[in-house]
Amino acid sequence: MSTTQTAAPAARPALRGGMLYRLVWKWHFLAALYVLPFMLILSISGGIYLYKPQIEEVIYADRLNVEATGTPLPITEQIAAVKAEYGLKRLRMITDPLDANRSTLIEFNDADNTRSYAWVNPYTAEVLAVTPRDKTLMQMVKKFHGELLGGPFGTKFVELAAQWAIVMMVTGVILWWPRGNRNLKDAVSLPKSPGRAWWRETHLFTGMLAAVLITPLLISGLPWTDVWGGALSQIQKQTGQETVSLRFGGQKPNSTASEGTTIPVEQVVALAVAQGLVAPIEVKPPRKPDAAYWVRSASRIRADQTELLVDQYSGKILKRIEFSENPIISKTVSYGISLHQGELFGLPNLLLNTLAAVLGFTLALSGFIAWWKRRPAGELGVPSAPDARLGWGYGVAILGMMILLPLMGASLLIALLLDWLLFKRLGWFKGADVQPAE
Repeated sequence: MSTTQTAAPAARPALRGGMLYRLVWKWHFLAALYVLPFMLILSISGGIYLYKPQIEEVIYADRLNVEATGTPLPITEQIAAVKAEYGLKRLRMITDPLDANRSTLIEFNDADNTRSYAWVNPYTAEVLAVTPRDKTLMQMVKKFHGELLGGPFGTKFVELAAQWAIVMMVTGVILWWPRGNRNLKDAVSLPKSPGRAWWRETHLFTGMLAAVLITPLLISGLPWTDVWGGALSQIQKQTGQETVSLRFGGQKPNSTASEGTTIPVEQVVALAVAQGLVAPIEVKPPRKPDAAYWVRSASRIRADQTELLVDQYSGKILKRIEFSENPIISKTVSYGISLHQGELFGLPNLLLNTLAAVLGFTLALSGFIAWWKRRPAGELGVPSAPDARLGWGYGVAILGMMILLPLMGASLLIALLLDWLLFKRLGWFKGADVQPAE
């Protein structure tokens, strides 16, 4: 009697070379389904917001600029004019540009408790214009960029898109990296192939540049977010790396008395000038009898953003805070925000961020068109990926990225769970037998 031997099932191969490429391509594609619409929106809105001063100079020229006609009136009289005309439930901030040809900006809550901006001619106390803060064009652009006008709910979607965009940049570099018959010269050359291949090459070329220019902007924007930014704030708190700035709160020293005559705002501004603060000067008045004036240089240069706490009765400086006093993490976050806003190193920063916005738009558009042209009729055209095991090194890299980008990590776990429980049974997102576009 003969014995038939059955070969043991072959172990799943570890992903290497072409197999890794195919898996990366599939996840890059699936992430793009979510990220690219947001990248399109954020590139346009972010590109517009970069030019906030220039745009406002055009659309608000009649309220920002005044003719110097003598000696400016005390700021107290300018505030009184706003109160008389619009009511004043709460005085939030006064910004003195220290420029003879610019208006005074007063932020306040009006009689209906609407947070508003008033621009006042400092020579006549004429209220040039009043607009609710959230109705100003650039504030709407800012809110759209940060939360899609959806408040705390909308900002989670933006944060998720930003975190997945970082993953897309990493996987995109892997896909762009020269391999096979495609050498480095081909990888860095301008798109030149005809037809749909031109869109794929455009996507690869812009992706290469975007990985360099957009990735730092994505990372520098994360401290503003709820999940990642909130976690960073907790880390800073636990490690003594919190900002020393009192702009958004913190323990402010009180005035030495709890009653008396409050010194006028113009005296506080004069004190700030005498202390060498750089224009424009922001003054937040005290809200309680024992509170102090908070004063800041609103210079776009971070190192110039000195703050003062001033006794509201005596005019004594209770505390002076220099930007240089911030711990290293706080400084890094602040400089990152400055980089994100195109302010860190002047005009070159602005131009590089503008290029990044153009690249983000082009990357999203070319990615969509390249997909649309290559997908099979009536299908998503999800790239096929091998059924193989990840090596431990890749597993550690993925786990590390999930920890560093927690919202992305949580969504990945949910996506994998849904894929296992539902999508595979329904046949969704099943990779077609399409060769990678090397």
